[in-house]
Amino acid sequence: MELTGATWRKSTRSGTQGDCVEVADNLPGVVGVRDSKDPTGPVLTFEPRTWHAFVDFAKRH
Repeated sequence: MELTGATWRKSTRSGTQGDCVEVADNLPGVVGVRDSKDPTGPVLTFEPRTWHAFVDFAKRH
C-alpha cells in the first residue's frame, strides 16, 4: 500500500523513551501505524472504521 504523503504523529501520552507507535490518519481510506523507533520499517494498515473501533475500545478499557 502506498503511504506517500502520510503525516505521522505520536500520542501526546508517549513516554520520554520514545517507546510508542506513530499513526497516520490523513490519507483517504487507510490508517497507517508504525513503530516510532523504526520509521522506515514495516507499517500496519487498517480501514478507518476498524482503527476508530479499536481506539474507542481502548479508551473504554
